[in-house]
Amino acid sequence: MYKRLVTFVIALALTLGMTAQNKREFRGAWIQCVNGQFMGKSTQEIQSMLSNQLDELQKDGVNAIIFQVRAECDALYESDLEPWSKFLTGVQGKAPSPYWDPLAWMVEQCHQRGMELHAWINPYRAKHGSTSMGQLSDKSIVIKQPNLCFSYDNLVLLNPGLKEAADYTCKVAADIVKRYDIDGFHIDDYFYPYPVAGKKIPDQELFQKNSHGFWNIGDWRRDNVSRFIKQLGETIHQVKPWVKFGVSPFGIYRNKRNDPNGSETNGLQNYDDLYADVLLWVNNGWIDYCVPQLYWHIGHPLADYEKLIKWWAKHMANRPLYIGESIENTVQNSDPANPNTHQMAAKFSLHRQLRNVSGTVLWYAKVAAEDMGSYGTMLRNVYWKSKALPPYMPFLDSKAPKKPAKMGDAWTEDGLMLYWSAPKTKKWGDEARRYVIYRFAKGEKVNLADASKIVEITYDTYYRLPYNGGTDKYTYVVTALD
Repeated sequence: MYKRLVTFVIALALTLGMTAQNKREFRGAWIQCVNGQFMGKSTQEIQSMLSNQLDELQKDGVNAIIFQVRAECDALYESDLEPWSKFLTGVQGKAPSPYWDPLAWMVEQCHQRGMELHAWINPYRAKHGSTSMGQLSDKSIVIKQPNLCFSYDNLVLLNPGLKEAADYTCKVAADIVKRYDIDGFHIDDYFYPYPVAGKKIPDQELFQKNSHGFWNIGDWRRDNVSRFIKQLGETIHQVKPWVKFGVSPFGIYRNKRNDPNGSETNGLQNYDDLYADVLLWVNNGWIDYCVPQLYWHIGHPLADYEKLIKWWAKHMANRPLYIGESIENTVQNSDPANPNTHQMAAKFSLHRQLRNVSGTVLWYAKVAAEDMGSYGTMLRNVYWKSKALPPYMPFLDSKAPKKPAKMGDAWTEDGLMLYWSAPKTKKWGDEARRYVIYRFAKGEKVNLADASKIVEITYDTYYRLPYNGGTDKYTYVVTALD
């Protein structure tokens, strides 16, 4: 059954013309902590699990990992500002033993595999629903500064209406960006809380005291979040201008019944229910990329995937658009006799058709690495068979780095090595960050537009060459990425 399914889906993909590969494409995967996958495991067991996931994702063509490091104003990294996460050690405030820094370790592991690492935080959640008040560390912001928070249902959140709360999260972000060699900084879809029937957000008094000139509390809440988004992006870029700031909002901006420019959907809305005006952030250039979570299937009665991806592609021309894909909802109930139950080929066909779609982020890394529904097999054999570079972001930097210098080859104890030197630069931040290695057969025209000729993307200044006695002749080209 498994082999028949793989053969069928590959044949369908080929029929839909999916063999062409984009040279520049964001291919990400989320690794979360709130699912408890680290709890109860030793440092060695967690590192082994993550190494296995990264190895499989690398084979699948993934070129960026979005790693959750702050789930409830806590830390999966060494922090003087917030307590160690219970989702790492089982107890908030308890350091891992034997000691390690998961974020520093993940940066190193991802870079060894040529992948970007984006640090992912939840900007507002201060106490997760699975955490009781008695489980909070004395270092938690909920204990230290309860005046910055409010309770809603079983959550405690930083209050978006308080500038002090925004300043606090920006301080945390600046600390991460300054101390870790991350490539991106990422926030998820939790702004004001997802609405619960019968529950009201307790901010009416604050609105009356400090309305910022707004008459409508909804407009005031949206402005609070937008102010924070702008401040957070500026904070990140002040520390390191090249670090990419991305947001992954809920998949529906507005329904057409509420806004003529909305999508033909009938679901919860970013703008009206979470008070997140995502298009304002995009149009003003306050974020560097957007990953709407389109976790539904094609033909969904309330949120049709095809209608939504086309809507986002139409409205996201000002910033790179990546699509958040639910692997489980794409491949569930797979039936080789019915392609509509396994929608990977149809969804990736839409990705290729829409010019403004320049990437994908997989929800989530673990099920991709486990090859649920042959999803990983399809990535490595068809959709992401060739390696890809990250999309251009000329609004961050439009100047290419200089070419590598002193390129050559030499025998070492590890074999025949291709080596080069980093190009010289006069300005901090303009350094070459990664290198792309292309290989062409003897007599073959050098064509750097052909993604299939990329053999490696690396943070190193060397590459081990395959050697079979010198019978095969190749031309190698190395270019630099900043």
